[in-house]
Amino acid sequence: MSVQNLNTFDPFADEGDPLADNANVGSTSDYIHIRIQQRNGRKTLTTLQGLPTEYDPKKLLKAFKKEFACNGTLVEDEKMGQVIQLQGDQRAKISTFLVENGMDRATIKVHGF
Repeated sequence: MSVQNLNTFDPFADEGDPLADNANVGSTSDYIHIRIQQRNGRKTLTTLQGLPTEYDPKKLLKAFKKEFACNGTLVEDEKMGQVIQLQGDQRAKISTFLVENGMDRATIKVHGF
């Protein structure tokens, strides 16, 4: 006697992976992400990631620090590459600075509360 419901059956086995040929599905690598993180108390940290490779992050960080009168650092991330961190809430300032210097506003995503 054979019990039918104990057999293993994969309904998607004959289809395979429909997204296997497209490696960048859901990829956010074509956007520049500006995020804010809460530190302790009222302190915040602004991060900028996803910069195109034609921009030098060290020179950009130096310009941000001089323009916004804040401190910042460059952090290496395994997923997103080099991430610029600035003290304080600098989201609007970074966005306008990038747009004024030739970046497309549609490629900039500003996140946060």
